[in-house]
Amino acid sequence: MNDTSRRGPVARIFVGLWDTMNFTRRLIFNLVFFFLLFVFLIAMVTADRTRPLLDDTTLVIAPEATLVEQYSSDPASRALGRALGEKSGEVQLRDLLRALDAAKDDKRINRVVLRLDQLQASGMASMRDVAAAIARVRASGKQVVAFSEAMDQRQYLLAAQANEVYLDPMGGLMLEGLGRYRLYYRQGLQEKLGVDVHLFKVGEYKSAAEPYVLDAASPEAKEADLYWMNDVWQRYLADVAKARKLDAAKIAADIDQMPAQIEAAQGDLAKYALQQKLVDGLKTREQVDDLLIERGMADEDAEGGFRQISLDGYLAQLNNASLPAAADTRPQIAVVVAEGEISGGEQPPGTVGGVSTAALLREARDDENVKALVLRVDSPGGEVFASEQIRREIVALKAAGKPVVVSMGDLAASGGYWISMNADKIYADPSTITGSIGIFGMIPTIPRTLEKVGVRADGVGTTRFAGAFDMTRPLAPEVGQVIQSVIDKGYRDFTGKVATARKRPVEQIDGIARGRVWSGAQAKERGLVDDFGGLQTAIEDVAKRAKLGKDAYQLRYVEKSATPFERFFAGFAESRIGAAWLRSDSDLARGLIGKAMPQAAADLRFLQSSVQPTRGVPVKSLAYCFCGL
Repeated sequence: MNDTSRRGPVARIFVGLWDTMNFTRRLIFNLVFFFLLFVFLIAMVTADRTRPLLDDTTLVIAPEATLVEQYSSDPASRALGRALGEKSGEVQLRDLLRALDAAKDDKRINRVVLRLDQLQASGMASMRDVAAAIARVRASGKQVVAFSEAMDQRQYLLAAQANEVYLDPMGGLMLEGLGRYRLYYRQGLQEKLGVDVHLFKVGEYKSAAEPYVLDAASPEAKEADLYWMNDVWQRYLADVAKARKLDAAKIAADIDQMPAQIEAAQGDLAKYALQQKLVDGLKTREQVDDLLIERGMADEDAEGGFRQISLDGYLAQLNNASLPAAADTRPQIAVVVAEGEISGGEQPPGTVGGVSTAALLREARDDENVKALVLRVDSPGGEVFASEQIRREIVALKAAGKPVVVSMGDLAASGGYWISMNADKIYADPSTITGSIGIFGMIPTIPRTLEKVGVRADGVGTTRFAGAFDMTRPLAPEVGQVIQSVIDKGYRDFTGKVATARKRPVEQIDGIARGRVWSGAQAKERGLVDDFGGLQTAIEDVAKRAKLGKDAYQLRYVEKSATPFERFFAGFAESRIGAAWLRSDSDLARGLIGKAMPQAAADLRFLQSSVQPTRGVPVKSLAYCFCGL
């Protein structure tokens, strides 16, 4: 038994301080616990409810985001960002198309306003999908007004579909054409750093790894790039000319005369755009708002002074309206999105994982309610084995009696084509980038780099090939022979599988392969794509193959499910009290938002990935077969 009376005065002081600190710790913990419990309970009973959508409302589409097929963040992170007032950074193509098509028939929406300055996209195919949806709104008789302070040519493709296009007097717009320029590292890596990069490939057009072994683009790369870019650019000019009632040839000729014409406009880019009839007038945002107030319903409490609803707000309205009163028992058409680079194992959304994406396809195969599947592909390719894992699941779906149709987005090249080729039918936009049927491997070695700092590698092995792939040792010619043999075999596998899937001779496939990239239109001419159409066309096609009537099925996106915590946190963060509480420390969210890496950093990460350990011969075949536009 402890007798505190026997403790000395110093000991009693320290014991008292300890007891005080311990009590304070427990008190703070309990207070925080009950505070969070209180916030949770209040949030549950005061969760936001969508306001009724009134008549004469203007739908304002102003996404400050990148157009994507699938969110790369989880629901909780997106909810946190919205609660803190942060921009989401991403808008799903399916959501944007859904909102536009719903607004077309919604009697409460009187017009659509486009503010597209901050909308980014990776390619032309997805923008053409959105442009077609905007054109459908306009064709329905509803007015579409576009306003910009400054926009690029991809954003302008959408703005051109509007009835009226306004540009800020201090803004600018120039159509410049398509270009693809890359950084080349051979001199810096090999001559200055002493890194020897060994490239093994099949296909003279397979140019993704050229920057590490050349000082400039090869003639074959320039030939192939210019061929598909000219096709995409001519289609862009035709789309703009049709929407603006202009002559495509004149638009192209005016671009050649741009310096003289801008000089004649005294360097005023807004005036230049007006003279070229690319816009209908020069107005500030306030002047456009005044115009919309005159045409719509004034609302002093709304931004801009007119009754409006944002894209997010309108999607919330649509989601609430579509909540079923009872479980939908109709058969399902599943959609699996394969967006981003293809890597092995489990990968998060926004990338394609050999294990994770195959698991989604297997889930659709095992679900007896799923009668057919659409694979939406937007990928530059990636790891061979991961691509094969996904392709095998497509074959298994068909063997299970479930038709599979592929819908290609902006990009479906190399590994992106590998996972597509066994579908019952392949749809693409004419401006989709596809093909790149080729294979390469790349191994850097650094003995010369080590010598620059006085370091050398030495040792022994039980055979002359032991340690042959150690990057600190020179690459022996015999090892290069092994790697090239593996690459050759991989190319034969690729072309052979394509030939079987497309029911064509291997020689014919080899003639259009060789690592060459094609536009969707060029790919269709060469039999790599079956028909033109977007995601909806693919869904309608696969429904017919499954013998499902127009309204006899429901659409289901098969995606990784949110965890219970993510669902809870998303609901909490989107409530009024939850959002207000989180905004009190918005620096937390800003600290969690990553910034885009420059192209050079991405290229060097690619080089680094080529030295990661792999099964057997370390070859990154099919990887990064086509990088960026």
